[in-house]
Amino acid sequence: MKLLSIAIPCYNSEAYMRNCIESLLPGGNEVEILIVDDGSTKDNTAQIADEYEARYPGICRAIHQENGGHGEAVNAGLRAATGIYFKVVDSDDWVNAEAYKEVLETLRSFVMGNQTLDMLITNFVYEKQGAKHKRVMQYRTALPKRQLCTWKDVKVFMLGQYILMHSVIYRTQMLKECGLELPKHTFYVDNIFVFQPLPYVKTFYYLDVNFYRYFIGRQDQSVNEQVMIGRIDQQLLVTRLMLGYYHSAKITNHKLRHYMVRYLEIMMTISSILAIKSGTDENMAKKKQLWENLREQDLALYMRLRWGFLGQSMNLPGKSGRTVSIAGYKISQKFFGFN
Repeated sequence: MKLLSIAIPCYNSEAYMRNCIESLLPGGNEVEILIVDDGSTKDNTAQIADEYEARYPGICRAIHQENGGHGEAVNAGLRAATGIYFKVVDSDDWVNAEAYKEVLETLRSFVMGNQTLDMLITNFVYEKQGAKHKRVMQYRTALPKRQLCTWKDVKVFMLGQYILMHSVIYRTQMLKECGLELPKHTFYVDNIFVFQPLPYVKTFYYLDVNFYRYFIGRQDQSVNEQVMIGRIDQQLLVTRLMLGYYHSAKITNHKLRHYMVRYLEIMMTISSILAIKSGTDENMAKKKQLWENLREQDLALYMRLRWGFLGQSMNLPGKSGRTVSIAGYKISQKFFGFN
């Protein structure tokens, strides 16, 4: 059994996937690298995946499937994973070598010890193209460092400070037991990946190292603002699914509940902002319907989100109200790093 399974969803990723894979190879035999070719047709992604499997047998494994989108590639990686822990690294991203060593040492210490770790959290760096200063998402104000914690140990998550896919490594069995199944052909499902499992996470550990390097800046990237507006229906779908997961989970721990509500707040903000910035009546109607559906499903959650600062700024009437919404937009920019 491997210590860590790492899934790399790849779709026409020839231009950058080698850099990603090479950054993960120093994990050696403790790590399995699952290169998921999600039906690539325009380049040599499939051949590169096979090449690495041939060069590094027992470490790299090529998985070929019909195109199902990022979520289905993550699902395929999770189904195939044999490691005790599981992480997703996107094909245009990479990891820091020194931090990688510390991550593996930390995971190893829990496997060898008598305490169960459900989620390891690390920092990640926005490798934004053209940016002089690299912004780091870190959790020092929110989580105790280098100790096994439960939700009762959480301190303060600042607005704009969230645990994202780049931050987490899960215990594989826990992830499978929580029934995680990301929707096919849908972008932005990484939000579900770091939201739905949270009620099942009983213990976590914050390792304050800048492990993951999140590349951002390609014009076709899913978090490019214009691309997001064009895919607003997928953003709305993911937001609705997350609202449903929260409603059905019936969270009792108040700190976990508070964090999950704050996450839903930013999801509602982003969905609303995209509708406003699209400038179309059709998308504004979809925004209105999203809020109305929430009110019908969970009135208490609706009141919390609708009358919070961000909710109010998303729902002010007229052109002047939409101008105020820019405050929420700027928070959304920080959340995604999009331009």
